[in-house]
Amino acid sequence: MLATVAGLAVAAWTIGATGLTDVLATAARMGLTGFLAYCLWSLGVFFLLGAAWLAAAPGETGRSLPLFAWARMVREAVSDLLPFSQLGGIIVSARTLTVAALPSSRVHGSLVVDMTTEMASQLVYTLFGLALMGSRLIGDGAAVHLRPAILGGTLVMAAIMLLFFTMQRAALEFATRMAGRFLPGSTAMVAMRSELARIYARKDRVALAFGANLAAWLASGTGAWLALGWMGVTAPLWDILALESLIFTLRSVAFVIPGALGVQEAAYALAGPIFGLPPETALALSLAKRARDLAIGLPTLLFWQANEMRNLAGRGEKAG
Repeated sequence: MLATVAGLAVAAWTIGATGLTDVLATAARMGLTGFLAYCLWSLGVFFLLGAAWLAAAPGETGRSLPLFAWARMVREAVSDLLPFSQLGGIIVSARTLTVAALPSSRVHGSLVVDMTTEMASQLVYTLFGLALMGSRLIGDGAAVHLRPAILGGTLVMAAIMLLFFTMQRAALEFATRMAGRFLPGSTAMVAMRSELARIYARKDRVALAFGANLAAWLASGTGAWLALGWMGVTAPLWDILALESLIFTLRSVAFVIPGALGVQEAAYALAGPIFGLPPETALALSLAKRARDLAIGLPTLLFWQANEMRNLAGRGEKAG
């Protein structure tokens, strides 16, 4: 909650210092049609993310794609709109699948693999963005002032990814031993460990999950470029992809802050001019993203809560 309040304060100050009227006027040029088109594009990105998670779950058929896409929508809605960190969204998304009667070991094993390939693909996307903006980082322009944050964020993200990848097996070994000591009859951790080994043995499925996650990153960046176009702003696609890779990197490093409130706004205001976007235009794009998150996330949360209530009511009837 404290992080949420602090983030809101930073976001409000950033937009106010830039000029609220100018930011709103730029965002309004998108119009309702452009905004709806942006939301539809983002829904397509969720299906790419769902496909990545599905690929990491051998044993599930293509008919499960809408369910996995829905779980990713719930994950993002919880992370962006509720006062939880990204970890809260991850937990809720896993529950969404287990409530749908998918085997618990398959859900959690595939989640670990999906997160690993998602982080690996984000690192590739970030390095791609750094390559595109290499001349700006080396020169004496405005990017020099952001170079420590850009390179530091990239290194932190790479370290987190490597730590997550190398420690997941050791963590499972430790959890299995603890479960065997304190819960002698429990086989949950053993089943998850076996499932994780089975998934990693399917290198084709792991590669497909990586490819789908990378496609989702690129599609999301392209969506930002389209949103700017609907605002009447002309910018090279490669520049916007590089900008978005930077924004995503900083958001990932600030994963403990719900929705990266304040971090996203400050990053756009500082990094936008490097790519030829005035601060008010960059913040208008950030505002459009927040509005899209609300337009998609609020109905998602309502449906998720309604489904949770139905499940609780069903358990109560069975218990009665």
